[in-house]
Amino acid sequence: MQRRSPLSNILDTEITYLNGVGPQRAAVLQKVLGISTFGDLLYLFPYKYINRTQVHRIADVTEDAPYVQLVAKLVGMGATGQGRNSRFTAIVDDGTGRMELVWFGGIRWIAQKLKPNATYVIYGKPARYGDRLSITHPEIDPYNPEKSEIGGIIPAYSTSESMKNAHISSKTIAQLQRTLIEKVHKHINETLPPYIIEQERLMTLPEALFNVHFPQSQVLLERALYRLKFEELFFLQLGILRRRNGRNVQTQGHVFGTVGDMFNRFYAEKLPFPLTDAQKRVIREIRADMRTGRQMNRLLQGDVGSGKTVVALMSMLIAVDNGFQACIMAPTEILANQHYESMSKMLSGLPINVGLLTGSSRKAERNALHRALEQGELHILIGTHALLEDVVQFHNLGLVVIDEQQRFGVAQRARLWDKNATSPPHVLVMTATPIPRTLAMTVYGDLEVSVIDQLPPGRKPVRTIHYTDAMRERLFGLMRQQIAEGRQVYVVYPLIRESEKMENLKDLQDGYESITRAFPPPHYVTVVVHGQMSADDKDFGMNQFASGRAHIMVATTVIEVGVNVPNATLMVIESAERFGLSQLHQLRGRVGRGADESYCVLMTSTKLSADSRRRMDTMVATNDGFRIAEVDLQLRGPGDIEGTLQSGTPFDLRLASITADAPLMQRARQTAQTVLDTDPLLQLPHHAAMATHLNTLAIKRTDFGGIS
Repeated sequence: MQRRSPLSNILDTEITYLNGVGPQRAAVLQKVLGISTFGDLLYLFPYKYINRTQVHRIADVTEDAPYVQLVAKLVGMGATGQGRNSRFTAIVDDGTGRMELVWFGGIRWIAQKLKPNATYVIYGKPARYGDRLSITHPEIDPYNPEKSEIGGIIPAYSTSESMKNAHISSKTIAQLQRTLIEKVHKHINETLPPYIIEQERLMTLPEALFNVHFPQSQVLLERALYRLKFEELFFLQLGILRRRNGRNVQTQGHVFGTVGDMFNRFYAEKLPFPLTDAQKRVIREIRADMRTGRQMNRLLQGDVGSGKTVVALMSMLIAVDNGFQACIMAPTEILANQHYESMSKMLSGLPINVGLLTGSSRKAERNALHRALEQGELHILIGTHALLEDVVQFHNLGLVVIDEQQRFGVAQRARLWDKNATSPPHVLVMTATPIPRTLAMTVYGDLEVSVIDQLPPGRKPVRTIHYTDAMRERLFGLMRQQIAEGRQVYVVYPLIRESEKMENLKDLQDGYESITRAFPPPHYVTVVVHGQMSADDKDFGMNQFASGRAHIMVATTVIEVGVNVPNATLMVIESAERFGLSQLHQLRGRVGRGADESYCVLMTSTKLSADSRRRMDTMVATNDGFRIAEVDLQLRGPGDIEGTLQSGTPFDLRLASITADAPLMQRARQTAQTVLDTDPLLQLPHHAAMATHLNTLAIKRTDFGGIS
């Protein structure tokens, strides 16, 4: 659905009443493009522009030219063939050579339109058929030296089959836009105050809207696009920052003023390794948040193995030192169990009770845990979605940690807010999926963001290798070498079994058979883990591998989160071209968790698309999750990334790109922050139009800042 612009009441006029539309076209425009009003149409922007400023000579045209524009005389024409094989051919001559124009449809209409010996402006893509160059279904208009399309930059609008059936082409939309602009141009009100327009050297809004639809020059088009992109990003950031400011004022939080005995004893006696500078910085940021009296909402980003769990544990100890309980919610039982075991081990000897609650917890265990939780005897609870059940009642919940937050829906996370009757707990959401700064500013713009950008000392970067299927024996050699040295190997497949739709992909069942042939039992032990197995069978396979009794684990991406086996030093990813960069990076993070050198081998077919090859090259070139995330954003676009993050649709940008326009977004954010610093509620008279526009936009977005 298109957003309506609140620029002027005339723009709320129903599109039916625009000359050239009428009820039938209006119905199609509404159904296909969501255009109901004049304002909706005005903000339907071209998806590209055709530069018709150059006229080509037929003698210079080659078959590789993308599109050409000719001015030529019609010297011959006629229809040939019968039925489906019929076509209409015209020959044109510009004095330097001849070109054939061909139509396979609309023959009667084109035959009536063309006149012998008349001169036409012709536009289309040349192609070679036999020894002749021709253009199929070109745009063709009579040439008028006084008034022609030559010299213009022509807008191109998206259309669909149903629009074409209703005789609504790109040219039709352009004609409607011209009619509309002439009607409403004087009624378009400015949305930005004069001081921002002057400070940012922006074109006025009426000028920008005219030039984005009918560019008078390339320079004016670029200025129009800059103005409209700035406006999109400015109002997006203004809305995000105003929500964040409002939340900081309205949502009171528990005051954790003490860093006490539990935190200090853990730091002095129990830390398994010295904290990195990045971990220390993040803990300081979290401590500062939790003692302000405002509710903390902080996103903690860090690559796999960067030490997020220790930061989360130390944050929970601050809650305990201040008389509150804490909980951590993980997306899988495997990961919840892993947190429980590692945290219990790190806290041994301290008077802190840690509990575990998952779907597999027995009834008697649950009942005892619920009682201890309600009475305040249980300090830290670790669990899965089971934490969300109504029966789980805390005595005094002060901090919620959500691990791998993108695996939980917003509604699920919101239920944890209600676990404290007096005021909501502080919230720390963690992700090992690096999010580019440009996207984080938008998707998570109203959260504070902390980044752990260092790995603990002693960790060696994983060496990544790209092999094609022809190099499989080399792969098997590397696997045998690692196993001979006492190490273990993951082999990950995109599918459990063969799929007719994706016949070129390696599947787990076939892979398991080939692995066991190359690594036969009993000398080698291979286990299988995938999502369609029962929980018991899956746990058995995981435990066999984690305990070192199995040499090879053949799995699907079920192991992407929650398997920590420091002795595993080789990750093999089959059909790696079928995985996104973010997932490849997550899978690679399963190895390199010990002190030994580790490897990740990307197995692909020989034929790769340009995007697939770039993904492989990026993985081989770097272990930096944020650099990988930036490339992923460039390749997939923000929509796909958001899908991975399960973030809904947090923003709707028509012209601006968070990748290509990142510096402009930073500029827009700074300007929005300056506005709110001087006028937090947008109540000053010169901000009235801006406030009205912001309120009317009603940007559809998921509120990660509230998590509610």
